Amino acid sequence: MEDNLFELMQLKKQEEEIRSLVAVNEKTESFGLTLSYEDAKELVVMRNDSLKSSQRIEFGDGILQKLIFQFCDSQYINQDNYLQTLTDLQDIFYQFKNEAEDNLTDDELITFMKEQFEEVCTGDTEYLAGTCLEKFAEAVRAGYDGYKETGGHGEYGQFDDVVRWDKDLYLSVLKELFWD
Repeated sequence: MEDNLFELMQLKKQEEEIRSLVAVNEKTESFGLTLSYEDAKELVVMRNDSLKSSQRIEFGDGILQKLIFQFCDSQYINQDNYLQTLTDLQDIFYQFKNEAEDNLTDDELITFMKEQFEEVCTGDTEYLAGTCLEKFAEAVRAGYDGYKETGGHGEYGQFDDVVRWDKDLYLSVLKELFWD
């Protein structure tokens, strides 16, 4: 009897989470992004899997709405990749909460993730997890705490050792090669 009651409570909570995610469409529609009931259900299931694999628990509404609100205006997210990107972002979030040994608040981590997603990773979640967040989490584990002052903004530059192409320089070189 107790098992049935617990399962019923879990199903009710899951149904509330799904409806809550679908209700977020009111904000995200203006960015051309919506979740169907089935999409929201899949996100909740994937979130539960991600929590299990990262050995984390979550109380309250969870992190999905915060991720949606922070990333819905991204230039790299469209309706075609929305569900997959949200799935990847929530997996990355839980992974790096662990990697940073819970030293970062949810907002600090999400702020850092969004900034790198837009400015460094050009929407590539694999690069976000495999490079940007890996280096940042390593610094946090080693005692770096400058992110507390900035809330996670503008932090990656001091850890980024990758030389990037400068657009103007690239265009200048192309012009020299083909037009001179």
